[in-house]
Parts: sequence; structure tokens; C-alpha cells
Amino acid sequence: MLGLKRRTNSIPVRLEKTTHKGRYILTADDPDIKEILRKGIEREQVERGHAKLRSSFRDLLFTPRLTAFDRRNPSAAHSPFFGFFTLFWIAMVLMLVKVSMQNYRDYGSVLGSNQIMKMMFSHDVWVLAVTDGVMCAATTLTYLFQLVVHQGWLRWERGGWIVQNIWQSLFLGAAIGWAYFREWPWTHTIFVVLHGLVFLMKQHSYASYNGHLSTVYRRRQVLEGKLEHLEQMEPNATSPTRPTFFGRSLDGSRRSIDSALPTDLPESATNPRPSLRPRTATNFTSEKSDVATVARAIESGDAIDTTQLHTFENVIKAELADLTKELQGKSSSARTAYPHNLTLYNFLDYICLPTLVYELEYPRQERTNWWFVAEKITATFGVLCVMMVISQAFIYPPVAKTVRMKEAGMPLEQRWQELPFIVSDMLFPLLIEQLLTWYLIWECILNVLAELTCFADRGFYGDWWNSVTWDQYARDWNRPVHNFLLRHVYHSSISTFHLSRNAATFVTFLLSALVHEMCMAIMFKKVRGYLLCSQLLQMPLVSLSRSKLMKGRDVLGNVIFWIGLFIGPSLLTSLYLVM
Repeated sequence: MLGLKRRTNSIPVRLEKTTHKGRYILTADDPDIKEILRKGIEREQVERGHAKLRSSFRDLLFTPRLTAFDRRNPSAAHSPFFGFFTLFWIAMVLMLVKVSMQNYRDYGSVLGSNQIMKMMFSHDVWVLAVTDGVMCAATTLTYLFQLVVHQGWLRWERGGWIVQNIWQSLFLGAAIGWAYFREWPWTHTIFVVLHGLVFLMKQHSYASYNGHLSTVYRRRQVLEGKLEHLEQMEPNATSPTRPTFFGRSLDGSRRSIDSALPTDLPESATNPRPSLRPRTATNFTSEKSDVATVARAIESGDAIDTTQLHTFENVIKAELADLTKELQGKSSSARTAYPHNLTLYNFLDYICLPTLVYELEYPRQERTNWWFVAEKITATFGVLCVMMVISQAFIYPPVAKTVRMKEAGMPLEQRWQELPFIVSDMLFPLLIEQLLTWYLIWECILNVLAELTCFADRGFYGDWWNSVTWDQYARDWNRPVHNFLLRHVYHSSISTFHLSRNAATFVTFLLSALVHEMCMAIMFKKVRGYLLCSQLLQMPLVSLSRSKLMKGRDVLGNVIFWIGLFIGPSLLTSLYLVM
């Protein structure tokens, strides 16, 4: 009986030779040994770079690069289409000269009747500037709130994110309400609303990322306490009567030895998958992970031997190393890792950077090129002058015509008959305005901000003009907003609300469409839903572009894209004006 009992309490472990020299296959009867091997192999693969632990936030790659139209970019300087760029700007200058000459002949001024200039600069300009400054200063409340979360006075996962979202709603509501109360022209109103949305997205990204890191930091603190407690424990000199790895199983009962490690390693051991479990919990009661089982074993007070003590220490230290790595993120040193990043300077620096996604550290250039800043500032004012002249000469007349039709009490049927002519009148000027607006913001203004802040990643856009699908256009024409939606809407919908990819894509498109429709409603002071419907229509168009019918037909896809971009703005604007 004694011999039988010893055989029962033993852990059969066998080493079998393989065809490879120095490699063996381990076979054991204890399921805990199997779990140890699997976890150990996963960690070894992660450390070697073959696998990567999943984080709650999508990793975005910030790298030093230049915009496509930057003269310092070799691809732009040696582009085979360089002459067409020169031709475009020569055409813009000649058109500016022609319109100015005509205005001088008709009105005695190169600016013509000057309604656009009067609308922009004759009403509450200083109030507009003060409003923008107040919005910028109000964002610091998000920074102060993260200090509160870090101190533990309010936990992010237990209501902190709710408080943050309430503040963000109040922030945006106050900006829109103030613009509506002042009865500003649409230029002032849309500037405040769009800049308010920029500040809103910046606050959301800052709070979400640091809020997540606060839970990781608290988990690390708890595990450091467990490790300190473990180091103070005295192990038993003899092994337990039953060979258990963690003392108790997840349900609290003693584990039995009734399974063996197979001769051939499972597929999960050779191709480990990233860990999907949360790395933010501090209550290990129901968590199913090796470190949680160790924490429960320590809390139970069961006796452990020296081998188990070392095993427990290794498990906790490995988890602490992973947590420390996550807290450091893309920081090059621990000095900028969480919570050392919670400084007012770091927050204000992020607010000024031309990005909507918060990271602990960004690639920076060594110094500011002031000649480049002067060039882009000059280009900014030059493009603004061209845009105002085009608006005054080609857009203001049809807009004024629609206003006169409504003031004269023209029936809807007659106004509807005028719709095709208004659309045709605004086709070319709105397309030029759209191109110039994009160039003004994404090439001029963002480059100025990047150069002043030494922000080295100038990937503000891709070659959206070569788009063959609408989703490609959505990704490339506005990279900062796309990155924000990708991390904080699309991937957050999947990780937090467990939506499918298709559902998360629909939510992302819907949110973007609602924001655009809100801007149109504020501009025209009416809710019609034309832009909302047109943006949601992009989803079936995306599916069509991925079908066998359109597969490989890049020229046709690009033609369809440009027809939509050419007609869409004029048609939508005319609908809002006429209807």
C-alpha cells in the first residue's frame, strides 16, 4: 500500500529524444505542468517578438515623414506630374487676376461688392478669438480630472469615464449654444463648431488612454503588494501530500492528476496567440489567468513549498514586466511613461500638436525651419485670398439667388425647377473651393503647427486623389480624424461593446455622418438629412466596389469616385439652399 501510495503521489515526467540534437519532448501527468509549459512558451515567443500581447488600444505607428506636396519630399520634388502642379497654381493666379480686373471694371474695387469679406470681418471678430481661447483653456479640466483619477479619488472604470463623457457633452453643447446665441454668420459658426470638435476629440483621446493606463497602473500596484507578501512568506521544507501547482483550482477544490501532456506539443504552443484577457482588473476572484490563480493562492494562506514559491514569483514578475511595458507604451524611457506623463506641459504640448490621437511620445525633429514656416504662412494667406475671390465671384451669386427666391415667396415647385441650374452654376467653383480648403488645412495649417512643435510625422493625408473606393478616400483624405475614429470608435466598439467588425464599421460611418449633418444643420439652421443619407450611402457603394464586378477595374473606380466628389458638394449645397 505504501508503495502504491507513493506511485500515486508522484508526478511522472519523461523526456523523449527527437531527431533534432539537444531537443527533447516532455511528457507529464499533471495538467498544471501543461499549463506552465504553455504559458512559458507564449511568454518566450512574446519576448522574442514572434507574438504580441493585445492592448485595449490600437497601436498607431507615428514615424518621421513628409507630406506628399512638401518640396523637401523627394517623391514630390521628382514627381512626373510636377509640371501639372505648376500649371494648376498658374491657372489659379490668372483666374484671380481676371476676376479682380472684372470686379474693378464693374465695382471700382478688385474685391467687387465685397460681401464675403464684410461677412467675415465685420462681426464679432474679437469675440470669436476670445471664444476660441476659452475653449482651449477649458480643455485643461480633462487634465485635472486625470490627476483625480490617478490619485484614486475616482476610478476610471467605476464612473470616471461617465464623468468624462458628461463633461465632453457639456463642452460641445456650450460651444454650439454660444455660436447659436451670438447669431454669427456661418463662417464664424462653423469655425467654432469644428474647432470645438477638434478639442473634443483631443480630450477624449487623452482621457481614454490615460484612464486605461490608470487601471493598468493600479493592477501593477496590487501585484507589487502580492509579490512583497510572497517574498515575506516562509515555504514548507517538505512538498505537499498532493502535487498541486496553484494549491486550488478556479472553483476552490483540490486539483486531481488525471491528464498527461501529449507527446506532440499542441498547435497553440507552436503558434501562440496573443492574450485576450484584460490587464486592468484588480479583483482576482473571478479572473481566469495564471496570475489571478497565484493571487488567490497567496490570499488563501495555504502552505507552499520552495518550488511553488519560486514559480509564484516568476508568474507575478512576468506579469509586472508586461504591465510596466504597457505603461511605458511608445516612450523611449520610463521618465515619460505613465504616470510621469501627467504634467501640464505634456497636456498643453499635446493640445498644440497636429494629431487627434494621444500617445506618450511622438517622433520629433531637432529644430524648427523658420523659412518653411514663413512659406506655409504665406501660402495660407494666399490660398485664403483665392478662396474669397472665388466665393465672391462664383458662389455668392447663386446663393443670393436662392435667398431672393425664398424671400419673394416662390413656391417649392418653381424652386425645384431651378435646382439643376443652381447645381451647374456651383459645380466648378465648389470643386475648386473643396480642393483649396483641403490644401489650406492639411498641407498649410497642419504643416505650420507641425513645424512649430517639431512634430516629425507629417502623414496628414494619403494619395486620396487616386482612390478607387469610398472607404479608401475616407482613410486617406483626413488621416488625423481617421486615426481617431479607428482607435476610439471602431476598435473601442469591438473591445468594449463586443460588436462585430461590420457592426463597428456601421457605427463609425453613422457617427461620422451624424457629425457632418450636425455641421450642415448649424450652417443652414435647418435639419434635412441630405448629407447624412449621402454618407450612409457610401457603405453599399463600398460593398459594390469590393464585388467581382468592380474587382481590378481601378480606372472605373477612380472615375466613379471623382464624379461623386465633383457633383456631390454642389448637389447637396443646392438641396439645402433650395429646399
